[in-house]
Amino acid sequence: MPASGHIVFSRMDEVIYGKPAAEAAAQLVQRHGAERVFLMVSGTLNRETDEIERLRRALGNKCVGTFDKMPAHSPRSAIIAAANQAREARADLIVTLGGGSITDAAKAVQLCLANGVTTVEGMDAIRGTAEMKPPTVRQISIPTTLSAGEFSGMAGVTNEATKVKEMFRHPLTIPQAVILDPEVTRHTPMWLFLSTGIRAVDHCVEGICSNESTEFTNASALHGLSLLARGLPRVMANPGDMEARLDCQTGSWLSMAGLAAGVPMGASHGIGYVLGAMFDVPHGHTSCIMLPAVMRWNKSANAKKQATVAAAMGHPGKEAGDVLDDFIRGLGMPRSLGEVKIGKESFERIAAQAMGTPWVPRNPRPIPSPTEVREILELAA
Repeated sequence: MPASGHIVFSRMDEVIYGKPAAEAAAQLVQRHGAERVFLMVSGTLNRETDEIERLRRALGNKCVGTFDKMPAHSPRSAIIAAANQAREARADLIVTLGGGSITDAAKAVQLCLANGVTTVEGMDAIRGTAEMKPPTVRQISIPTTLSAGEFSGMAGVTNEATKVKEMFRHPLTIPQAVILDPEVTRHTPMWLFLSTGIRAVDHCVEGICSNESTEFTNASALHGLSLLARGLPRVMANPGDMEARLDCQTGSWLSMAGLAAGVPMGASHGIGYVLGAMFDVPHGHTSCIMLPAVMRWNKSANAKKQATVAAAMGHPGKEAGDVLDDFIRGLGMPRSLGEVKIGKESFERIAAQAMGTPWVPRNPRPIPSPTEVREILELAA
């Protein structure tokens, strides 16, 4: 019997790469007929570089406001603050310039604007309800990291009251356009660039290893993985290598083909959500710590797929868990929970919460209870 399935294509219109970001954004704004552009940007870039000013100048009097106070993990309170500011500015388009937390936050802001949400509590009304109104103020994203959230219609938002990372989603929250400009990533701290690169590696690897992967999504993920495996060490060795930076950006874009098409991630992503929300571990670091352990634990369920991962990373015949471990160590990233000050006394809490994430229940090797999550945590201790 031939395989059957279906591929979902996202509602993104275009990706522009290798062109100066401010110039590309101004052309897109012009083409979309937007008149009131609201910027959501990195506070560090706004204070310490001229990138935001350059973007403002390119947009001219169409820029009606700037929000630059989004903390990591996109907390609800900051999203409401940004949404209220955008509403007052009567924004008709949001342009983001920064990392994944800003990108995700803008997606949630779109939903708040469309549904009249003005309070933190009001956000409960837009969590996956059928009655939700679709976004009308869309988004253009200029990413400065490699975690690739700009290629999905899902936003991870931290509920500060419960310390849980929640999912907000709608097909139209995906940015209308993404601009990949390697020049704007020069300001990204090296640890953040490399660790979010491993986050993209995690998207590729868990996408390839999923029981629900497809030939179409594997093609993107395998090539994305090889670009990242070559590009990240080159950027580390020579931060001025713009070709290598663009390879990494392209690899991160390709890493999202699976997620965007409906292929679920596995336990590395699921446990990572909990580590981020509960302990404030940066997203990239959660992948650095969890991915090799998850691969080793899953090997009995998908050894053949893991072999394609090792080959795509340039090490055919080797164990994928070991290849990933060596690669991540070579980039100087943390490799254990102990390195980010998470001890075994927390494993029970982490395991219980991980069961409620979207991805742990869809891990390639079944995880029927918190006991199995604890086994993976022990491997990553």
